[in-house]
Amino acid sequence: MAEEKQNKPKRNFFKGIRSEFKKITWPTRNDVVKQTVVVTVITVIVAVLIAFIDLGVQYGINFLTGL
Repeated sequence: MAEEKQNKPKRNFFKGIRSEFKKITWPTRNDVVKQTVVVTVITVIVAVLIAFIDLGVQYGINFLTGL
């Protein structure tokens, strides 16, 4: 009897997981490629901006310490 009561919540849990996974809509291959390109381009742009800001701060500090 005790085993039946323990297995029932587990079965319901896994049935719930299965039903939730059926609701998932996965993106198409084309969507994934487009989103990957967008993320890569934005990452490169932000990296370049951070590099320019870093160079500006570095030159500013060097200028102030050289006075």
